[in-house]
Formats: sequence, C-alpha cells, structure tokens
Amino acid sequence: MNYQDFIMELNAEQLAFVEELNNFLMQHKCKSTFEEKKTGLLGSYKYGKPPKALINLLLKPQGLLVRIYGEHLDNYRDFLNTLPASMVAEIDNANECKRLTQNGCSPKCLGYDFTIDKHYQKCRYSCFEFLVTNETSTATREFVEKELLART
Repeated sequence: MNYQDFIMELNAEQLAFVEELNNFLMQHKCKSTFEEKKTGLLGSYKYGKPPKALINLLLKPQGLLVRIYGEHLDNYRDFLNTLPASMVAEIDNANECKRLTQNGCSPKCLGYDFTIDKHYQKCRYSCFEFLVTNETSTATREFVEKELLART
C-alpha cells in the first residue's frame, strides 16, 4: 500500500487535511509508510536520524484519527491550553500511563506528564490521538508542526 492508495479511501474533508499535512511533512524530509491493519488503514510519518515516529494517521470506521508523539512537549506546553474542548476531552479519555502511575508497562515507555486545567499522566500511544473534524483540524495541524519544529 502507498500514499495514493491511502488517500483514495478519504472523503473530501479528510483528503484536504491529509494532503496539506503530507505536503508539510514531506517538505521537512519526513519518511512515510502506509499499510492496511485489521482495524483500518495506517499511515506513519517518521523524522530524524534514526527516524522516530512523529505521527500516525489512522483511518477507522469512526473517521480519520491523528496520533501525535509529543516527545518534545516541554517546548510548547502552553499550546496545550489553546486546544479545543473536544480535543481536551479526548486527552481526558485516553489511558493513563501505567509507567508513570504504577511503575508498570514498558521501561522504555515514559508517557506524558502535563497539565491542562488539571494534571494528566497519559499513555504515549493514546494521549494525543484526535479525530479530525472541522473543529479540530487546525489545532491538530498546529500540534504536528510544533512537534516537528521542536525536533529540528
């Protein structure tokens, strides 16, 4: 599967978002892969040497989701306070990081520890996973840009 196969499955709103995001990521020399999973289609973008996961695009029955790996969150913590309420609700519903809260899970996984009106300790694999909608697309794109620029 490749990028063209992936975008063939998107609706017009999703397509505009993905094409703009893909162009930005390709301009910044990200590497991409696309594959079909049991739960839907997966697009993965990596950056750096060695390449590390930056975002995943997940096309599932409920819509297009973007998972952002906010490894450099310390560089833009104030930005989290500008997220739309629906994105904060998705963070609130994400799994807690068992490594941070119970010293469980993988020793390599450190999760995220931050505050948006309240203290969060969330799993890196579900914390910043957002459904792309008219309300969230701009903030999601800005979040991706902030993380990528923090890595450069």
